[in-house]
Amino acid sequence: MGDITERGGTRGNGGVSGDGGHRNSTERGGGTAQSWGSRAWGRHGGQWGWGNRGIPRCWGSVPPMIPVLAAWQRPYLNIFKHFRVEEWKRSAKEGDVAALTDTRLKGTIYRIRGSNPASSYLQLPRAGTQSLGLTGRYLYLLFRPLPRKHFLVHLDVTTEENQVVRISFSSVFKEFKSTATWLQFPFVCGAASEGTARRGEELGLGWHTTTKIDCAPGAAPADTRWTCLVLDLPSILALYLSRRYSHLRGVKLCCNLLVKNLCTSDLLFEPGVTFGEARLGDLSCRGVAPMPRELAFPVPKGEKWHNLYDYIRYSSSDPTAAPRHPHAPGKGRMGSVSGHHWGWMGELLNSEPLAPPAASFDSARLNALKLSRLTGETQSCLCASERAPWREDPSLALSMMVLSGFLFQGLVPDPILKLRTIIGFGGCSTKWALWTRDSTAVVYPCHAVIVALLLKTGEQRFFLGHTDKVSALAFSGSSTLLASAQTGPCSLGRLWDFPTGSCLCLFKTSLQSLVSLSFSHSGAVLCGVGKDVHSKTMVMVWNTAQVTRGGSVTVLAKAHTDVDIQAMKIAFFDDTRMVSCGRDSIRLWRVRNGALRSCPVALGEYHSLDFTDLTFVATPCCPTKAELFVCSRSGHVLEVDYKNVCVRSARRLLPAQPRGDTEEQAESSPGIAINSISMSSTFCATGSEDGYMRLWLLDFSAAVLEAEHEASVSSVCISPDSHKVLSTTASGNLGYLDIQAQDYNTLMRSHKDSVLGFSVESKWKQIATVSQDNTIRVWDLTSRQQLYDFSAAEETPCTVTFHPFWKILACGFDSGVVRTFSLAASDLLLEHKQHRTAITGLTFSPDGNFMFSSCLQGTLALYSLVARKTQVLRVLGNVVARDAGSGVDTLVVSGDSRLLAFVGPSKYIVTVMEACSLDELLRVDISILDLHSTCTVLDSAVKVCFGPVLQGELLVSTSSNKILVLDAKTGRLVREVSPVHKLTCSSLALSKDGQYLLTAGDKVIKVWDYRMRALSQVFIGHSEPVHQVAFTPDQEHVISVGDAIFLWDFLAPPPVRSSPGSKPQPGCCSQTLSRTFLLCVAEPRKGTKPPKSRCSIRPDSYRHFTPHFKASVFLSPPAGSEVLKLKAVIGYNGNGRGNMVWNPDTGFFAYSCGCVIVVEDLHSGSQNHWLGHAQEISTLALSHHAQVLASASGKKDGDSHCQICIWSTQDGACTAELFHHETQVQVMAFSWDDRFLVTIGDYSDQTMALWSTHTYELVLSTCVSEPLHDVAFSPVSHQGLACVGRGAVMFWLLEQQGAAIHRAPAPDVLGLVEMTSLCYGADALLYTGTNSGQICVWDTETNSCFMTWEADEGEIGVLVCRHNRLVSGSNTKRIRLWSVATVQELRLKGPNARCGSVLLEHEITLDGTIVSAAFDDSLEMGIVGTTAGTLWYINWVESTSIRLISGHKNKVTEVCFSPDESHCATCGEDGSVRIWALGSTELVVQFQVLNQSCQCLAWKPRPVGVWPCPGESQHVVAGYSDGTVRVFSVSRTEMELKMHPHAAALTAITYSTDGEMILSGGKDGIVAVSSPRTGMTIHVLADHRGSPITVLQCTRKQYHDLGVEGGELWLASSSDRRVSVWASDWLQDKCELLDWLSFPAPAGPEVSVAPGLDSLPPSLAAFCPWEHGVLVYVGFGLQKEALFYNLRKKQVLRKISLPAFATSLSLSPSTPFMAIGFRDRLLRLQPCPAGDPQDYAGHDDTVHLCRFAPSGRRLLTASHSAVLVWELTGA
Repeated sequence: MGDITERGGTRGNGGVSGDGGHRNSTERGGGTAQSWGSRAWGRHGGQWGWGNRGIPRCWGSVPPMIPVLAAWQRPYLNIFKHFRVEEWKRSAKEGDVAALTDTRLKGTIYRIRGSNPASSYLQLPRAGTQSLGLTGRYLYLLFRPLPRKHFLVHLDVTTEENQVVRISFSSVFKEFKSTATWLQFPFVCGAASEGTARRGEELGLGWHTTTKIDCAPGAAPADTRWTCLVLDLPSILALYLSRRYSHLRGVKLCCNLLVKNLCTSDLLFEPGVTFGEARLGDLSCRGVAPMPRELAFPVPKGEKWHNLYDYIRYSSSDPTAAPRHPHAPGKGRMGSVSGHHWGWMGELLNSEPLAPPAASFDSARLNALKLSRLTGETQSCLCASERAPWREDPSLALSMMVLSGFLFQGLVPDPILKLRTIIGFGGCSTKWALWTRDSTAVVYPCHAVIVALLLKTGEQRFFLGHTDKVSALAFSGSSTLLASAQTGPCSLGRLWDFPTGSCLCLFKTSLQSLVSLSFSHSGAVLCGVGKDVHSKTMVMVWNTAQVTRGGSVTVLAKAHTDVDIQAMKIAFFDDTRMVSCGRDSIRLWRVRNGALRSCPVALGEYHSLDFTDLTFVATPCCPTKAELFVCSRSGHVLEVDYKNVCVRSARRLLPAQPRGDTEEQAESSPGIAINSISMSSTFCATGSEDGYMRLWLLDFSAAVLEAEHEASVSSVCISPDSHKVLSTTASGNLGYLDIQAQDYNTLMRSHKDSVLGFSVESKWKQIATVSQDNTIRVWDLTSRQQLYDFSAAEETPCTVTFHPFWKILACGFDSGVVRTFSLAASDLLLEHKQHRTAITGLTFSPDGNFMFSSCLQGTLALYSLVARKTQVLRVLGNVVARDAGSGVDTLVVSGDSRLLAFVGPSKYIVTVMEACSLDELLRVDISILDLHSTCTVLDSAVKVCFGPVLQGELLVSTSSNKILVLDAKTGRLVREVSPVHKLTCSSLALSKDGQYLLTAGDKVIKVWDYRMRALSQVFIGHSEPVHQVAFTPDQEHVISVGDAIFLWDFLAPPPVRSSPGSKPQPGCCSQTLSRTFLLCVAEPRKGTKPPKSRCSIRPDSYRHFTPHFKASVFLSPPAGSEVLKLKAVIGYNGNGRGNMVWNPDTGFFAYSCGCVIVVEDLHSGSQNHWLGHAQEISTLALSHHAQVLASASGKKDGDSHCQICIWSTQDGACTAELFHHETQVQVMAFSWDDRFLVTIGDYSDQTMALWSTHTYELVLSTCVSEPLHDVAFSPVSHQGLACVGRGAVMFWLLEQQGAAIHRAPAPDVLGLVEMTSLCYGADALLYTGTNSGQICVWDTETNSCFMTWEADEGEIGVLVCRHNRLVSGSNTKRIRLWSVATVQELRLKGPNARCGSVLLEHEITLDGTIVSAAFDDSLEMGIVGTTAGTLWYINWVESTSIRLISGHKNKVTEVCFSPDESHCATCGEDGSVRIWALGSTELVVQFQVLNQSCQCLAWKPRPVGVWPCPGESQHVVAGYSDGTVRVFSVSRTEMELKMHPHAAALTAITYSTDGEMILSGGKDGIVAVSSPRTGMTIHVLADHRGSPITVLQCTRKQYHDLGVEGGELWLASSSDRRVSVWASDWLQDKCELLDWLSFPAPAGPEVSVAPGLDSLPPSLAAFCPWEHGVLVYVGFGLQKEALFYNLRKKQVLRKISLPAFATSLSLSPSTPFMAIGFRDRLLRLQPCPAGDPQDYAGHDDTVHLCRFAPSGRRLLTASHSAVLVWELTGA
């Protein structure tokens, strides 16, 4: 054991080698008391502070140090594996150390044995001068002591002060010992044969007391077990040595023991728990994770871990808590033992079963512990078990708490608030401001607080004790005594020891309003002037000589006087002589024999002057004599002969006169109205009513210096060193003039009246306040300087609030106007006039998407905010209580921005609304909640505040001084706190972590534990009611306003770092430059009931996908032999985002059209179609090896979450389906090693999910507080990714248990922007685009933007980078190619980089906004998709763009085949008619009519008996929304004819069977027959007038016995369920009605509730090709069916039932098949007259068009913009 002795001796002397020199253990408390010691020395620095009395105290509130793991140590570090112990290169061994293979543990273990620990050990690192540098919080040691042997382990750790501390534990140690550099813990080895309870008592490092216990340290028993020992190193150092842990320096494992492994981590691993059990038990939410497999002990099947091994842990009571902060044992509020028990009490009151640090005591040990706690004899040790006796016996826990005195504990630390800064000056008067003797500080009152401001550092000291406004101040000659008096009916005076800040004496002044105080130079006499109870002026003189010796203040003399006294001072050369001045008088006073006598100064001609101030000046030749000067409001300065009691001389001070004025004019001008005068031996200073402070020569011949103020100068005071002149103004400003620098410094500005409310901006550390002085001011919290001052003519501001992310300030005025200001531009942005009376409430939602305002009339308004645009969404009247008062916190929004709460519509009601819509969710009547109240006055609500989001609670303060905690969903009363304040609680605020509650009432602030587990703390300082109190966003400070602005340090431990499973709060992401969260491990959300969708509005970015339609329930088709086969898809969905992928290496090319994925061969044009989605596909993502394709769409049938399909590109098989996002998937991306897939929801979902591509299990999931637009994985690190959102880039670092996030805001020069796109470049570069057209370049090593340039005029939605070239695509329809070769060089220049070296190489304009792009590795060629439904081939080398795929951008309104079926035609709402080649699905020709919608078309049929000719001209006729008909020649690609037969939009058109006539129907029900040869309209039929024509169809007349002449039949169907059948002979100009059919419809509610005919299914009819004289009708009717009507028999032949009302109909000309489309996206092929139907999927919207080819072998269908071509294969 020589090594132990040697090390212990060395360290006991304080010597440390390797990590720094010796530091004395008392260094923290070193130093001497300073006069400026009332502040703490920084929350993150030393823990000693100076109290108000200058007494050092241990606050116990220094925030715990949270070690930041290096990236390579996350999430854990296997020490043996990392340092390769088996190679012995970075580790050392001595003696009998051998590596063995243990069959039971299935791995290598190390055996260390020997008789001397100094000669048998395993050491890491190899050299003692080296350091491991491991920063993990927990150290895991997997070991087993050798039987019947002793063992020893040394751990060398380094503190933040570079102090090396050795932690040792051994079975040799008999008791716990500690020095400044060494902790020795005895270890008790347990036997495997002992029971669980027995072993729980004896095993491990327990609490040892002076009482003898049974389990004593000693050699290990024969059957000792393998043990997992967990040490919380920061907690051990903090608890026993009050040190802050830095890192683990070295480990020395000495004989005799077996060691399996060593590990460090910030995570608390739980052995015996599998990963599945951890997920089910949600252990990650408590910071607990299952043991990694490489560190775990094997457990045979059927066995339990704890039956085979021991688990010993020493840590804090909460594994999610930060390490315990250091405190000095014996000097804090609680000792070391109480610190542990306090954690236990919190657990008991919380009823949360978290394992305590010490557990499983038997009754003897527990009694000994309780006894030693009370006697103070407890010694510190570690404890080993996980079970706690109070889990089974609550009374035991209660008795332990009672004996420990914890039922009477308050909040810790005490005090929890410490006043840091006051912004304000004056209160009762603005004339009091004094210099200290050394001229380094200024002392002034701020209402009830006296402030001493150190000029050099800006630090403030506070003298607290007055309960009302301070009315006067006075310093003794040496500045050691400070006298103060407060106003009020019983004015009290206080004498302070200024250096220490302690109050020496409190005395009654016997005056009601004391207006002046003056100290004698010696400090032995104090003189005061005020009014008595009869409002007569009284002069009091007190003896203060004994105060510094512990005596009291006595009255020397007092006298009443009828003269006016404005100022009175004691002569510095004689304590018994005084001088006063006032209106019409200057008097000399003297105390003699206990009496106070006075005599007036003979003023002569100056007897009627109003004298305001006086000053003494020592005579240079005789210091005991003085000159006396008195100033007046007329500008006269009188020098008084003190000895002869007369005026020696008089001078009148005049303002500077304009040049050219005569002396007579100057003499006749009014003098300077002087309010204050101060003189030194070299110059005189005056402060006057005109706002000037002037410095004069001693003879007043000239003013040598002037300083103009905003208001009249109340007082001036020359510093003792004569270098500075202090001035105060009536407006509450305080500053001084530096004479040598001739520079004026403003020390303090203040509101002139009460502060009504405030709002804090976190990023720039600013606060905005609104006051009764009709101003809104913005302050810098750090410097206390005023930045902005807003005021409106003839308007009074009422409320103010900051936007949570943008530099925007919103203000409400008494006129009802709400204005928003840009602080960045100092400009008015918008003005809203939704209210007519004063604004009472104004607030933004935490996510920044909404703004709310209310007024005195009870009107509530909701505004949406996107970038700089504000839009009024909804205005409700009479919803907010009119008598609820006003204030910034009248309207409150929940932390997740989902709920809005306020008092209203009456003061007895609290209403909760959905924030995004103002839909009412809950009303609670406060007056009926207290059923047991005997008060006759009903209780009413005053203020509301939301509790923690996860707990869903709402706090309401009431008029009966209670706080009611309600369930925000049900309104149920959870608990009640009463009484809260003596008077009504005026403000409520909750800390961001939900642990602390602030209340304001009367003139005090109270801090509560939110769970009410401890007594509240009360804080004074305000002299008026506190109007608002709140935490700052970083929760480090508290702000309260009333008479002034108070900033308090919040000394509670900082919030615990978010554990796995916790959700980040909304709004917090954009509030700081850098923040770190830990994301949760979650299960996929499929099958679970989804929570209510997040309230959000669409961001100002086109990147977000919006589906064309509302999702409907899809009817799954039954299995059967398929007759139809999908042959081709015409079109590309330009509505998607990123829905095209291309891999240039493999040639894989795919895009989406509706809900179909089209995989196309670019060489042959052949298509494969992957069907699996039921909704429109939003986006695609292709893995980097092009083996896997991911596609996303809306919710599948019956699912509550969106569908993500994973496809194999080899065979097109869907290998997995993922469900997690609630609305739409915005973007997806594979990692560069294809191990992960990240998916991001849209602006309504706001979730991010990370999936493992090996199993496609959900790895990470988190909710984000703002919409994300794009995401990309880093090509440098497989753990890094970046995403862009509102004004920031989020850099993510993935970890096993979560992800760290760094939020980097956009450069300020960009203003308010959305980051809309991103891509990684070469060498740690990241490019991002904005919605305003800029491209930013980021350094991913520093996560900072170093360059921006204007790349486009519109939003950049697509970025692609390869090497030194960058492609950008925007909503200006342009794609641009940039050369960015020099950007890497500019990166070294940092923020000063400019865009001059970025070169625009090429630019191409396309037909729509760029939504997708894919390029080859050299960026020479690529494919680009646009919103016009076009895919373009781009070749930068040739500067060409070629259409690859075309499609309709809008809804397709008609489709038809050409007679030879080689082509088809489509038309759409975009006004285009397009001709497609069916073989290749290529667009052949397009006819475009601008500003019109093409509603219908038809292809001219081939005449009967005429063979097709190669040169034959083919024609297409189309009808438009303006009533025109156009005939286009396909062959000549030109319009041949334009007719205008209709006054309304056309809805149907067709050719006659011979092609010689055109039949057209309009929206007004008119049918026109026109000749394409002459362009004339031959017939106009009005039989269907008033109802739109839905179908026109012509067929040859099959029978002659129908009773009419003519060779052609045609029918017209209208939406009123009427069908007319006509027989025509166009050559004979005959057209005769053959039949008129009218089909009934239900007359019940189903029709009455329909908003219009458009909402009903269409009425469709068609002649049956295979059954002559029969037509088929489908439409809205009594039943869902198809009717076959015989024209000869005039009756319905048969009916075929349908699953729904049909939306389209087509009958095959060759085979008895009927194609029917439905609104539920279903296509049905119905055999006729009977047979089993076949249903087909593939449409993403209503199948509104079905058209068979003339041969019947093909079928065209359309749903919205997608056109599908089918083949009949099995007919």
